[in-house]
Amino acid sequence: MKAGGGEQNQGGERRRLPKLKNPTKFWKNRREQNHNHTEESELDHVEEQQQEQGELLEEVSRRLIIREEQLFSQDSPSEEEDQLQRDLEDLKLQIWMAVHNTFTSSSPEQLDVLRSAVASIQQQEVQDRCWTDRPEERFPVWRPLKCVSTHNTLLQNIVESRLMKAAEDESSGTEGLSSPVKREICRMGKCVREDLLTVVRTVKDCYPPQMDILNVYAALYHQTFSARLTELATFGLEVDDCSYLLFWVNHYYPHEILQHKDLDGKIKTACLGSLLLQDHLNRLEEQYLSHKEDKVKQWLNTALEKEEESWLSGKTPELIDTYYFSSLAVDVIQVINSFLTEFSCVIRDQSKTQRITAHLENFFCSYKKSVEAFVKGNHGNVHSVIKAHLVCEEQFRDYITGPTGSLSEQQRCRSLDTLSALRDYGYRHFTCPIHVQLKVCYSDLWTPVWLDGSLPVVCSLLDSLSRQLRDLADLKPACRQSLLRVIHQDVVLQYVKRMMKTRMKSREQQVGGAQRMKEDAQMINDFFREGGCSDSLWLGEVLCGVAEVLRLQDPGSVQLEMVSLARMFPDLSDAHVSALLSLKTGLSAADIRSIRKSVEENRLLNVSTNQSHPFFSKVKVKWIDNKINKMGLQR
Repeated sequence: MKAGGGEQNQGGERRRLPKLKNPTKFWKNRREQNHNHTEESELDHVEEQQQEQGELLEEVSRRLIIREEQLFSQDSPSEEEDQLQRDLEDLKLQIWMAVHNTFTSSSPEQLDVLRSAVASIQQQEVQDRCWTDRPEERFPVWRPLKCVSTHNTLLQNIVESRLMKAAEDESSGTEGLSSPVKREICRMGKCVREDLLTVVRTVKDCYPPQMDILNVYAALYHQTFSARLTELATFGLEVDDCSYLLFWVNHYYPHEILQHKDLDGKIKTACLGSLLLQDHLNRLEEQYLSHKEDKVKQWLNTALEKEEESWLSGKTPELIDTYYFSSLAVDVIQVINSFLTEFSCVIRDQSKTQRITAHLENFFCSYKKSVEAFVKGNHGNVHSVIKAHLVCEEQFRDYITGPTGSLSEQQRCRSLDTLSALRDYGYRHFTCPIHVQLKVCYSDLWTPVWLDGSLPVVCSLLDSLSRQLRDLADLKPACRQSLLRVIHQDVVLQYVKRMMKTRMKSREQQVGGAQRMKEDAQMINDFFREGGCSDSLWLGEVLCGVAEVLRLQDPGSVQLEMVSLARMFPDLSDAHVSALLSLKTGLSAADIRSIRKSVEENRLLNVSTNQSHPFFSKVKVKWIDNKINKMGLQR
């Protein structure tokens, strides 16, 4: 091979590597994107030559290395060294041109050129190491070429240039975004996404695995994008721009770009970190959170004020599917969800959602107070308003206990307590008249006319209750069933309370009263079953169980029945047991002590597994202590 800067093919024809007339000027203008016509012609010429001879870059590089080895194996310098240096410079220029065109075309020809250029870089890097290990005094002045280092610097320039150009591109489809900051962030982010996908889909195969080119590009794009976003964050952003920047930093970039199906698991995301330093991130998130807190609080207050105005105006709530309805809960839930959905994409630490949901918790308290104040005002539309807001309470309860609710456990518990108080207040509005009726009717229990059946106490009560419940026809069915369960329990509770306040009964009264109680229990259950309230029928078992205790006279049988009742209802306390036993005659003090002891022992064996409904805990029997003392039944 002769020193002359060219190569010969097998036919003997000399072929020269293409050169640029002014490489320094060309690269400078290329980077600044300010080409004149002459430079464009030069670029076209180089690209044309590359397309024709790109596949030769690897071979040319190999031959130049052979020439270098031959020249420097001689004892004295040769005139061909200068020409070899120029040929190496020409080779390097074509290599960098191939790398620079990485994103301009994905044609097979261009990829072959890039693949050959990368192979040339590796060859020259190996040659650099060879010269470093040699002790000879004669050393090529151009060594080391540092092709890998130059390649990486070029990649950095390419990335910076592409992101700068993308940020200024007005034709990138971002016209719908409302601010220049949003448009710039979106353009740069889209460029990052598209270029990384290009690298993983096509460019990566042109590089050897050890160069890990995908992660090299990922790091460069990350650093450049991060630097620009940091500049924007430092300037001071409007709230909308702040929100959009956080959306890219905390959601779109890490999840939609780095975890794209083509990139997921291939990019070392742990090495990249966040696009913003924690200090910048904290400041922007605090700006965003403070603004959103104010917006949520203002919206909730306004919504409640408008609802109160509607109540006070005397308007009747809207009827939907034959029941009264208020849109307050639906509107509040939708707005809170929209805030939380945005929040989940903007704020990295999801525990900070409690700063938003805390205002929902406060809203429930204000809502409850508003309803109570309105009811006390004795307005003409109070019945329909309460019916509508029992529906709201149900919707709020479903929301905060469902999978979509984002309240903390403490917030959820406090909110449920508030909503339960609101619901119970609404129920009491309808049940108070019923309680009055219960007291009147139940005053005749255990009287002779009740015992002999001549006074149908429960029948009269249920007839009156049926008339009162007709007013609940325009209450949402689910809420109506819930209210019926409460009324059913109240009916049985008052029945048992009245019974426990009576005096000791004779044997005949116990047996007759027990039979009457079972008949009453059946009528009460039938009434509520026909009303569609089937899940509270267990209350009939309470009356039947108590009735059986009264009916039985043998101490052993009474003991077994009392233990059975305590197992069914673990909240049957010792005071309740004593109250029931105080109604019976024929039991000695020893019998009573034995029964009470047996109930207590068996309760301890069963308490961990029983999942029954609480009932007796709602029956107060403090008065029984004096009666027990008089009977001498203390253990």
